Amino acid sequence: MRILSGIQPSGKLHLGNYFGMMSRMIEYQKNHELFCFIVNLHALTSVFDPETLKQNTLAATADFLSLGLDPEKSYFWVQSDVTEVTELTWYLSNITPFGLLERCTSYKDKVDKGIPASHGLFSYPVLMAADILLFQADKVPVGKDQKQHLEMARDIAEKFNRVYGETFKIPEPDITRDSAVVPGLDGQKMSKSYDNTIEIFLPEKELKKKIMSIKTDSKTVEEPKNPDENVIHQIYKLFVDPDQAGIMAEQFRKGNYGYGQAKQELYKVVSERFAPLREKREKLFSNPSYLKDILQMGAKKARAIAADTLEKVREKVGVVY
Repeated sequence: MRILSGIQPSGKLHLGNYFGMMSRMIEYQKNHELFCFIVNLHALTSVFDPETLKQNTLAATADFLSLGLDPEKSYFWVQSDVTEVTELTWYLSNITPFGLLERCTSYKDKVDKGIPASHGLFSYPVLMAADILLFQADKVPVGKDQKQHLEMARDIAEKFNRVYGETFKIPEPDITRDSAVVPGLDGQKMSKSYDNTIEIFLPEKELKKKIMSIKTDSKTVEEPKNPDENVIHQIYKLFVDPDQAGIMAEQFRKGNYGYGQAKQELYKVVSERFAPLREKREKLFSNPSYLKDILQMGAKKARAIAADTLEKVREKVGVVY
């Protein structure tokens, strides 16, 4: 089975990215054909400083490699290095109904948050569809917030197949229940847009400060608390097995268990997961030439697949004569 997903280098990668996509992609590489890429073209809708985009791209690369992505086993590249995707985007744009894009809630949400209303932001789902369809992906691990975009990719693929004949696989979404939404420091979805993230490779002091800043209600230590409405517990259970998560939940329900204690427990499990990898990540990020070589190798492999799909599409639409 071919698994594909990408991640935006619009800022430092955080726990929402890790559980929403990264950890699952790394697990998938064991038994599947994995296509994983850094979507820097998508990031252009919100990142307008070129140096920031370059550094974020290399940082995301270092993050993936340090977490266990194996570029020998997988296809790992930067979106802009496989230029076939922009050509396919144009072909797909011409069969994508305007009304389909108008119904995209992500566009409206981002504009409401202050991201400039550009054509790129509006047509973002078409580029995402091209990313997926170019490589004939079977399954796409995404967070719940990307579910509508993936449904649109399916709609676009089906429309193209109706107009020009069977060309694209119809991709299936992969959204696990536990990782569908990772809450941020304020209880909203963890997102760079909300400035409520816990970054994966924060230094220990900064990590502890962030976790201790998680917003809670005003209940006293003695009062019982609902773990299902508790950001601390919602994040904690992503790191531990169900039995261990159940122990914290029961402590909250009984009372005499404070938010400060719970935050300390959360800090401990987050630190244990990522601290051993931080040195590896720092070494990788300090060697940009090595990272670029890895990405170029991945792009070369990916372009071989992309070129085959694009040649079929060109024949279908009639631009080959």
